[in-house]
Amino acid sequence: MKQFYPDCKLIIFDLDGTLYEDTDHFDYYASLLKEKVANDDQEKFMNDYEHMKTGNHAVGIGKAYDVEHDAILTLDPLTLKVTHVQNWDGSEWKSEDVTRTYDRELAFDFEKMIAIGDGWWLPYSAARHYGVSIEETYHCYTKTKDFMVTDDFQLTKTPGLKKGLQKLKEEAEIVLVTNSEKDDVERLLNELELDDLFPEIIPLAQKPVQTKKIFQDLMKKYGVKAEQTVSIGDNLINEIAPALLLGLKTIYIQPTGIELEHDNLKVVTSLADVFEAVDEME
Repeated sequence: MKQFYPDCKLIIFDLDGTLYEDTDHFDYYASLLKEKVANDDQEKFMNDYEHMKTGNHAVGIGKAYDVEHDAILTLDPLTLKVTHVQNWDGSEWKSEDVTRTYDRELAFDFEKMIAIGDGWWLPYSAARHYGVSIEETYHCYTKTKDFMVTDDFQLTKTPGLKKGLQKLKEEAEIVLVTNSEKDDVERLLNELELDDLFPEIIPLAQKPVQTKKIFQDLMKKYGVKAEQTVSIGDNLINEIAPALLLGLKTIYIQPTGIELEHDNLKVVTSLADVFEAVDEME
């Protein structure tokens, strides 16, 4: 960590996709959602989801889904402003329609305007497109979370992570901020053998809606400046863009190796890259 940002005093971690990077649970979630889709549309739903995963669909990580307009929004990754819009079939909106419809900052609410920041939101967006209710999607989500703590699901431990976090606690304040519920967080940290490593955990964080406020509150609480604070996560919309807008340092976990340039941004393919680098320096 210090090799990237030597002056950091507060490090804010995400949980899902950050402290563990498995993706099988997304497919499990999609399989549950499929059963909530009308029979005639189930094959279409799965085809769309598979195409999303391979980058062959308008819906993709880093974009947003406007449920009311059934539209997929491409955003500037560092400002979150809408740059262009597509219908579900991939056809493009005219630029004047984009400007007229999205003339202000997006208000993500998890219901009508969906931030597709990680793999959870791909099957969710497809399900909402095919008429699955919010209540049904949440039911499938909780069943997936239950599945993730059974013997049938094995989390992969990130090499060097536990040792790295133990060392990091001696050098800076570390906080876990996640949208997951408290019980889920405790079970996942126990499974990963990372329990008792985070002095402060903020569950049900409602990122990205509350991201800026939470980060500002944490900086005030620990008495640190923006340039001394690092946000680490795999979700560009939830953890990275809001942090950059506040002047924080960031580490973006992106297995595809996406190319983004910003003075306060480091892109890694895995959190293992961060802590393996620490081991190499010792």
